[in-house]
Amino acid sequence: MLKDLILKNRSYRRFHQEQQISEETLTELIELARLSASARNAQPIKYILSNTPDRNNIIFKYLSWAGYLTTWNGPEEGERPAAYIIMMNDTAISSNYFSDNGIAAQSILLGAVEKGLGGCIIGSIERLQLQRELDIPAQYKIIQVLAIGVPKEKVVIEELDKDYKYWRDINEVHHVPKRSIQEIIVKL
Repeated sequence: MLKDLILKNRSYRRFHQEQQISEETLTELIELARLSASARNAQPIKYILSNTPDRNNIIFKYLSWAGYLTTWNGPEEGERPAAYIIMMNDTAISSNYFSDNGIAAQSILLGAVEKGLGGCIIGSIERLQLQRELDIPAQYKIIQVLAIGVPKEKVVIEELDKDYKYWRDINEVHHVPKRSIQEIIVKL
């Protein structure tokens, strides 16, 4: 059921790094994005797949993790993603990707959950430095990076009380407050 996939599709930030993800699996996830809706059907989003320790280490150093967890610098070695998907806008196709990145990322991450994986959309990236180090041609502009792996942490949804910021308890359980359905539906 779709709702079950959505409930399991959390922003995981710690993974079983030793559990590798094949290029075939990553390609299957990109296939889901390829088949998804695209504004004007322009399909300007392109992808770089990474599942090797060397390339993963390069990508990792240019990412910032979990802004609300101010004392946490990201996953330690052994808890890092086994793979990354770099999502880019191909400016030779269009200067505007509209909402395609969100649609594609959701398709990829729901597909990952269906395969027993998890992920996190990372938007806090040192884009120019990553682009230079990976020698990505200038026509591609990095939009976001998806971290993919077998989740190593528990993430729970709870009702929003006063603060919408996610947090971790003393047992390292990640809590994500959500607004109630009554709060988000505006009745006129």
